[in-house]
Amino acid sequence: MTPPRTTLPGDAAPPAGMIACHDCDLLLVRPAHTARLCCPRCEARLDSGSRHSPEASLALVVAGLIVLCIANLYPVVGLDANGVRSATTLVGCATTLMHQDMTLIGLLVLFTAIAVPTFELCTQLYLLLPLNLGYRPPGFALLMRLIRTVHPWGMVEVFLLGTLVALVKLAHLARVEPGIGLWSFFALILLMAANASRFDPVLLWERYAACRPLR
Repeated sequence: MTPPRTTLPGDAAPPAGMIACHDCDLLLVRPAHTARLCCPRCEARLDSGSRHSPEASLALVVAGLIVLCIANLYPVVGLDANGVRSATTLVGCATTLMHQDMTLIGLLVLFTAIAVPTFELCTQLYLLLPLNLGYRPPGFALLMRLIRTVHPWGMVEVFLLGTLVALVKLAHLARVEPGIGLWSFFALILLMAANASRFDPVLLWERYAACRPLR
């Protein structure tokens, strides 16, 4: 198949029977078969053959945002040493690191465990909610690219692994009490993994092309 050398400008929707590469915006003729399709220009995978519902993705995103709020409002872990009890949230952990001359590590925790997941979920909510209501959200093409760029920086699972290692080492010094925030982060990892497996850019572009502009 020889693709037309056309680039999709801005938020323009792909014409009928065409598909736009989410990485370089190259327009391709959609094949009749359901095999995997890759962009001949940048070699990005365009279609995995899955047909997940945007409604299911929206439900997972909303649930993820709720759990993310709980995870950041409640303590991640509590320590009880000789009757002295202390507990802290994830933001408190990052703030403590910065106060102890580990500013870079504290900022990295804030960015990878809070800022990136929040941005990713909020952006997906911004895209999915109008699409499910039949409207095209402004900035669709740019935000789709940003989601793919930012996604690898979300490292909530790495933070939790480090937390578990620290708790094991502290177990002989104090009584460790896992907080609601810690369990919420576990739930957040599961929700984001499920959402990532169902996030279908091709299907979203098809829904975008079928929707009317938001005015």
